[in-house]
Amino acid sequence: MNGPDTNNKFSKEERLSGKSAISNLIKKGKFGCIPGFKYCYLKETGNTNNRILVSVPKRFFKRAVKRNLLKRRIRESYRMQKGKLASGNGNDIMFLYNSSEIQDFESVYASVGRILDIISDAGNEK
Repeated sequence: MNGPDTNNKFSKEERLSGKSAISNLIKKGKFGCIPGFKYCYLKETGNTNNRILVSVPKRFFKRAVKRNLLKRRIRESYRMQKGKLASGNGNDIMFLYNSSEIQDFESVYASVGRILDIISDAGNEK
């Protein structure tokens, strides 16, 4: 994996929270979807960190244990691949799990990687 000198942590500052920040992301952000996921992102929010929000709807998984498992997998996948995004003015990203099946870690990792590639490519088109 990565060496000890890389900043591969997921700190509290990287969590998107607060009613105004989330509503701003939903109003002004760009939506997209890939198989198993929906996502919304807002480029250059002015923060120093990229911030994420992970959501697994209750209508797909009634048990909190399954929802929390998927959230942990998504957050870990992001943490391991967050270097794909440039750390400039900061991006806000919302991951919505949109499948009724529990995916294994490898497929979640690949899906989150595809989303981060799409977001980073969208920044290069400007």
